[in-house]
Formats: sequence, structure tokens, C-alpha cells
Amino acid sequence: MSVIDADTHVDESESTWAALEGTPHSKYIPVTVTISPEEAQRAGFNSTTRRSWVVEGRLQNRAVRDEINHPPRVRRELDDVEGRLAEMDEMGVDIQVIFPTFFIRHNTRNAEAEWALATTYNRWLAEKCEPTNGRLQWAAVLPWLNSEAAVEELRWAKEHGACGIFKRGFDIDRKVTDPHFFPVYEEASRLDMPVCIHTGHPLPAREWDRGFPIMYAFAEVVTSRIPEMFPNLRFGFIESGASWIPYVMSQLGATKRAELRGKQAKVPHLFDLDPEIFRKNRAFITIDPIDDVESILKFHTEDNLMIGTDYSHTDISANLSGINEVRNWVDEGRIDNEQGEKILNTNSREFYGL
Repeated sequence: MSVIDADTHVDESESTWAALEGTPHSKYIPVTVTISPEEAQRAGFNSTTRRSWVVEGRLQNRAVRDEINHPPRVRRELDDVEGRLAEMDEMGVDIQVIFPTFFIRHNTRNAEAEWALATTYNRWLAEKCEPTNGRLQWAAVLPWLNSEAAVEELRWAKEHGACGIFKRGFDIDRKVTDPHFFPVYEEASRLDMPVCIHTGHPLPAREWDRGFPIMYAFAEVVTSRIPEMFPNLRFGFIESGASWIPYVMSQLGATKRAELRGKQAKVPHLFDLDPEIFRKNRAFITIDPIDDVESILKFHTEDNLMIGTDYSHTDISANLSGINEVRNWVDEGRIDNEQGEKILNTNSREFYGL
């Protein structure tokens, strides 16, 4: 069975921005600074925040990663693409979908800087992935501040192999359903490009992370008319697990439960409040190996769950053994073979249009 890792990462390096050197936009090239462990401790930083990018005069974390708990640097930074492919073979992975690391945090109100960094990143990553015969797929970063530029970059990305759009839940301080994003959604629907709502920090000094932006974005999408307005558009909710689904469904079902209160009617099970919600909204979710998969499947998610290892990272979302965990679910009888194949392959293939 072919296996798709639906969420992996690249660690950007100086080579990522090399094309900006000698151009009018060279002033936006991120520069790395490092402080000593002693200075980091005095400043209250942990061991992973001793190194930072300096971009537009602001510090932005550039993680210091070891090569014991992480893949080798040359594979994380795509200096050794063949080595990364060989490691994928060892993991039993046929395709990786790559998301950025730098843009999880990069925030700016400078449209020119956003455009320069996003477009340079996309061209660097497209060049790295192109020779891999489709094994390394990638999600494009768009310059969201300028909708016209974002649509133009989306078209370029599609023509050069991108399989999705990287987006945070609160880009440029706007919720995912803000009409500002509609030109991109319209073009993405036309191009059959999914929008990947990925864990990320939305604005400086407002570093919400993990579940909240994902949960909020999901609720906004499914209570809006966006899936109806853009009939080919798919939304993914990436790198926050799926354990939030019962809570969000309970909140979305509050109106229906209120209508039944006091009536001689049997209150439906939580997972039956809206059994079509994932299918009709074309919503896909990356599940975490720690999630209670049997419970999550009760929410009629069999055709909507994917698995990602978060390759390159080792934060709370990362699990390089995630692929084998899904296989273990099958072996243990927690899910059947067909469900396992959907999580490992079919659903990701449909979501990313592979």
C-alpha cells in the first residue's frame, strides 16, 4: 500500500533566501543571531530559543535541533534530498507533503517583505522537490496582504508542482472566512488546490498555538457558506490532532440541543448531531497517534482523516512513528484494513489531489 505523510516540514536555511541577494529586496533577508547558553538562561529562553532569525528588525525563533531526536540537518534543510528520500523508504513512506517552519511564525504588515520572502521560499522549495518524481510534494506560502499578488503566486505555485496552500488560522489578523481571502479561495477552487489550515502563530505578541486557531477556523468554515460559494474548495486542519472534534461538535450542536430541551424527544448522540458535516464541507483532519481513533471515527470521519509525522520537528505534534502507529491500529483491530488504507493513503491523495 502506498503511504502519504500528510504533514512534514523543511527547516529553512541561508540558502532558502539566497536568490534575494543583490536585489532591491535583499534588506528583507533573514539574518541569524545566536546567544550563549548563559545569556539565554539569563534572558529566560529555553534551549531551543538561543538562535533566532532577525527579520525586519524583529527576533523570530530559529530552533536549534540536535541530530539525535531529529533527522540530520542536511535532510531537514534539503541539502541532501536523496538522503531524505532514503529515510522515507526506511519509514515506509512513498510521499511527503512539506510545510514551512519559518512561516509558522513570520508575521509582517509589510506587503513587499511578505511577497519577497514567500515567493523566494516557494521557488527554492519547488526547485528542491522537482527532481523527486512527485515523492516530495509541497504547500505554497502566499503573500496574503495583497490579494492580487496572492492569486498570482498561487497560479505560479500550481504550475510548478504545489499541491496545497499553507495558511494559519488568523493570517493578517483576519479569521479564515474574511472576504479578504475570497479571491484566493475562488482561484484555489478553480485550480483544485486545497487550503491547509496549519498550526501557527498569527501575529507578534499573540502566539496562540495548537488547537485554538484550528478549532476556531473549522467552526467558522462549517458555519459559513464558503464551501457552497467555492464548490471545489477543500479545507485541511493540520497538525493539531483530532481530539478537539468532540468539543467543537458539542458547541456547534448547541442550537439543536436547545431546540430539543424540554421536548419529548430523544437527544441524539454527539456524533450524530451532524453526520454529514465533514463530507459536505470537504473538511480533512490530520489525526494524532495519541487520539482515540475509535471515538473519532464515530463522527463519520472515515473519509476525512489523514496522518502526518511532522518530520523535521519534535514538538508536541511530532511522531516519526506515526505511520507505524496506524498500522498498529489495524493489527490490534482498532480499525479495519480499509480504514487504515484511507488514513495512510486514500484520504490524503484525495485532499491534496495527488
